[in-house]
Amino acid sequence: MKKAILGSLQILALSIVLFSCSKSSTTTVTPVVTTTTYAVKDLMADTIIGNGPTGPYGAGKYTFYSLEKNAIVPNTDSASTKWDVAFLGTRILTNAGTSGSGMGGGFVFTGLFDDLKTISADSVFKTDNAPTYAITTGSGKGWYTYDPINNIITPLAGRVLVIRTASGKYAKIEISCYYKGGTTLATTATDADKASKQRYYTFRYSYQSNGTKTF
Repeated sequence: MKKAILGSLQILALSIVLFSCSKSSTTTVTPVVTTTTYAVKDLMADTIIGNGPTGPYGAGKYTFYSLEKNAIVPNTDSASTKWDVAFLGTRILTNAGTSGSGMGGGFVFTGLFDDLKTISADSVFKTDNAPTYAITTGSGKGWYTYDPINNIITPLAGRVLVIRTASGKYAKIEISCYYKGGTTLATTATDADKASKQRYYTFRYSYQSNGTKTF
């Protein structure tokens, strides 16, 4: 009888130990965050080369940017896949086609930045084919409007640039201002202010590092 009771107690103790081990070995897996949102302020872009009353103006020098690293890429790397977007005046390039050797592309999405959770499977990513570009240029056609009377560029509300990066990842960009300081100029701004403060991009963007189209 004593042996039977002892055996039962041993079995019970072993069960408790096994249950405890099983319980303690259970781990909670924390999802890996692969989408990062950045804020960029006063990213300077050059002027597109043109001719004015006093002669030629603008160096036509692009500002190259890596969305993956959230950093400016030197012009010496313009022929590489180190950059994802490039800025010159109101023109924005993607790294593919006539603009680069990457797998880039893009289109302008109509809707709110925060509402764009997933890039639709039927979305068409265009590539640059100069003089046309994946990110459409021209007042009211892409991401901005131009007021010719007051000479002011204003980003369109509800326009998001959807970008396929040079390495084939995805990002979304919302441009909020084209002027230094992140504040759109008033129509009463002087010509000197317009000349000195324009072409400074302020924007936010989300970058998806795992290659999916979900933000």
